[in-house]
Amino acid sequence: MVEITQIKSGNAVLAAEIAGSGDPVILLHAAVADRRMWRDTAARLAATHRTIAYDRRGFGETTAPVEDFSSTDDLAALIDAQAGGRKPVLVGCSQGGRVVIDAALRFPERLRGIVLIAPSVTGGPDSVYPPEIAPLMAIQPAPIELKARLWLDGALSAENRVGGVVRATFFAMNEAIRAAGKDIDVVPNYDRLAEITLPALVLCGDLDFPHIQSRCRHLAATIPGAKLKMLPGLGHLPSLEAPDSVAGPLAEFHAAR
Repeated sequence: MVEITQIKSGNAVLAAEIAGSGDPVILLHAAVADRRMWRDTAARLAATHRTIAYDRRGFGETTAPVEDFSSTDDLAALIDAQAGGRKPVLVGCSQGGRVVIDAALRFPERLRGIVLIAPSVTGGPDSVYPPEIAPLMAIQPAPIELKARLWLDGALSAENRVGGVVRATFFAMNEAIRAAGKDIDVVPNYDRLAEITLPALVLCGDLDFPHIQSRCRHLAATIPGAKLKMLPGLGHLPSLEAPDSVAGPLAEFHAAR
């Protein structure tokens, strides 16, 4: 059974879906998605864990004024309200992964471990794109069809590789994105990755951007004890197109904690 709830954080009301019971797993979505990217993955994890997926500011059903805000403050409010006093494992994809890294450096004592799926990170080197991709990245604002080509199908894949309900969900999530204000969590953390003391797992699809794959290898090599798992045949949002490819490693990681 899935519970829909709301969490107050400053002037924002965060929308969240909660399922299952047990040790908490908090799921943070990418910037081209919302909490819906986790639904099938969360359904698999809910048999043994309390799964909490929420919409960050500017996404899905979360409501907030356009103002400066802190994503890690919002995450802390969610932990206070929904983790039941237990330390959660944080799972973040892309921009959600950046928030997880920020949290791991800001309040590691509140967490049990982190899972990073093709994460961004503040203070990292500029992205370098292959010649065939660079012109596409220069198209701004990117139309939704181009976003799907790059972030769903995968930058190293053919267009329309992913279709059906998954593609329709991607379009619906992107149509719900709106202005949120400025996230003030901008302290550069790329050079601080070795300070992360939590157990860490890094996942990355092998159809994702080359620079993101390189970043994932760097994170796994730099965060002490981190492990890297490449996901063959998948792009930037593996939980959306192949939930078992993410739910399996997540369950194993959580059980090992």
